[in-house]
Amino acid sequence: MKADRLLEIVALLQNHEKLTTHQLVDHLHVSSRTILRDMDTLSALGIPIVSERGRAGGWKLMDHFRSQLSGMSMTELKALFILPSDKVLKDLGIPTKGRDIRLNMLSSLQGNRKHAVRPYLEKVYIDTGTWKPSKERMEEFNVVQQAVFEEKKLYIVYENAKGEQRERLISPLGLVAKGSAWYVVATVETGDIRNFKLSRIKDSKLVREPIVKPETFSLATYWNESKEQFVQTLPSYEATVLAHDSIIHRLTFTGKFVENIQVGHRDDEWVTVNLCFHDEQEITEYVLGFGGRMKLVTPKHLIGRIVQQASAVIQQYASDKEPTNETKEGL
Repeated sequence: MKADRLLEIVALLQNHEKLTTHQLVDHLHVSSRTILRDMDTLSALGIPIVSERGRAGGWKLMDHFRSQLSGMSMTELKALFILPSDKVLKDLGIPTKGRDIRLNMLSSLQGNRKHAVRPYLEKVYIDTGTWKPSKERMEEFNVVQQAVFEEKKLYIVYENAKGEQRERLISPLGLVAKGSAWYVVATVETGDIRNFKLSRIKDSKLVREPIVKPETFSLATYWNESKEQFVQTLPSYEATVLAHDSIIHRLTFTGKFVENIQVGHRDDEWVTVNLCFHDEQEITEYVLGFGGRMKLVTPKHLIGRIVQQASAVIQQYASDKEPTNETKEGL
């Protein structure tokens, strides 16, 4: 992409002080005409690049601009050298050349500053993907991204958590990568701001009508506030169980539901565990999943439901039960 090439040109000139058009052509694998157009683009963007003619000539950054990188604070430099997630860049259609660009920038630093910054490039890697490849499909990602960048309205067909689909006209304000999932933040017909998960957008169509962005809107500020509000509104159901000692490691390994573990008073093999869930059905299914190695203590009104569901499971498999020796002899 052109944007990556422009950044690489700036990094190369920052590092090498002066380069000829031929040297840039060899490094970037483009034509000399492309390099000349890129230099015009950088100049138009306000990057102070000058051309020196003659046998010792070439392209160079003005000295005051080259010194700006060295003038950054240590905290700013460390943040600059932490590479973003490869998955995020790939989803956005950006080639993952960030390491090469940063290596060029790193070589332009001197002494202690280079020594302090290097670990953030070489010893920190951010992976926002999951252990298994995500099966979520984001076929409409490119259309949504285009609407966000061009600040145009968008028709979408959105599927909610119940599987119901609805057509919406939205005004996209920004994209957010949360873990391995993408969301588009947008205003809806009522003017309210909503979050839409991209994997649930089943169809989309760009509308050539510009959006009206809220004057004080900040994507990062909104998302953090929205996330905090969402967590606070999640329902919480507490449960106390007796868990066999053989499964305690499994409970604490994920830490998804465990709030605290207390040693029980029955005997050495049983432990009292306090758990927290989002709904009562989650409690029932979780306890049943451990069979005879977990017993619900509270809430007591769910004990009958667990017995009922366990009986239903037994009945479901009763007809598939292999006959015993006594049954075979009777046949």
